[in-house]
Amino acid sequence: MAFFIIAFFVFGFLWEQFLLRLDIKRMSPRIPPELGKIYNAEDYARQQAYQKASSRFSQLSAALSFTIVLFVLSFGALGWLDDFLRGHTSHFLLLPLAFFGILLVASEIVHLPFRWYAVFTIEERFGFNNSTPGLFIADFLKGMLLSLLIGGILLTAVLYIYQYTGGWFWLLAWLFISGFSLLMTFFYSEWIVPLFNKQTPLAAGELRTAIEAFADKAGFRLDNIYVMDGSKRSTKANAYFTGFGKKKRIVLFDTLMNELGTTEIVAVLAHEIGHYKRKHIVKSMLISVASMGVMCALLSFFLDSPRIARALGGEVASFHLGAIGFLLLFSPASEILHVIVNYISRKNEYEADGFAVRFGLGDALISGLKKISTKALINLNPHPLVVFCQYSHPTLLQRIFRIKEARAG
Repeated sequence: MAFFIIAFFVFGFLWEQFLLRLDIKRMSPRIPPELGKIYNAEDYARQQAYQKASSRFSQLSAALSFTIVLFVLSFGALGWLDDFLRGHTSHFLLLPLAFFGILLVASEIVHLPFRWYAVFTIEERFGFNNSTPGLFIADFLKGMLLSLLIGGILLTAVLYIYQYTGGWFWLLAWLFISGFSLLMTFFYSEWIVPLFNKQTPLAAGELRTAIEAFADKAGFRLDNIYVMDGSKRSTKANAYFTGFGKKKRIVLFDTLMNELGTTEIVAVLAHEIGHYKRKHIVKSMLISVASMGVMCALLSFFLDSPRIARALGGEVASFHLGAIGFLLLFSPASEILHVIVNYISRKNEYEADGFAVRFGLGDALISGLKKISTKALINLNPHPLVVFCQYSHPTLLQRIFRIKEARAG
């Protein structure tokens, strides 16, 4: 069993590195013909430099993470941690909470220097970073505490269900996790985002009038339009849609408002509204819920498995060692599922773009997407296999082609 756990982990790492190498080898100092109308020579050289720096850094950080986890798996460090904690408590709730809490904190601390370097060296060098060391540390601490809190709540509920419901565990755990996820979808922008960013209602004026006019035309009731101070951390632009029913909310990054014109912003929001109107949000949630149900059902066969515990270096079968063993063994199937979900997501992106085109916003959407992508130095020419396996969105060129095709049709 230990062999399969390590073999699956090593294969996953090598596969990720293979895909990364495909993208790196595809980079070229010469502008590909299809990008000549999007980038000038100077901007393209900057984009290539940014992508190379980011890719090499990703290789280094992934190699370090791989080495640490491989050491942990090979030398039974998880079993040692379990034995150590059992010297202090064997309570069905306290032991797993302490076990996963220590792993989370250790992982966050190990990755902290890499995140620091990414923000204050790479992002800083290319003009994206607006964060300060104080803000970065505050974000880190709040993020870790939030993960411990939310993760602790979820894990506590799942452990109680496991302890007291027997064969009904997977079903009840699935229902609870799905309900919790739905709750967070409704209230994420109200509960979580304010811990990190300010959101203020979009002031009356040309932009709000244009957005509300489009929403009325599209038959989309919209009362909540907010502007978020994304510029306090980065110059990169974004917008997102969240919630259902009366909790629907559109959030614009202030950087987006600074970079795009009114019609371009309306086109970007038309795309987001298209996701809602085409029921992509509901469909994605149903897929997520179904996937979670399958995982919970399979997980129930691994918990308290002596073979899994021994494979990870433990002496006593336990919920937490069984859960980690399951996640490692399930990783190949998880990758396949990830590819399928990404395919569906890219299809949804095309449909949302088509929704904007229906209202005569195709040209404005293309213009806005070009500005957002080139400003962020996004890789516009990734390897097709990388797109197929890892991209949840089509490339800019693919979207432009489909938008023009839909507009012509």
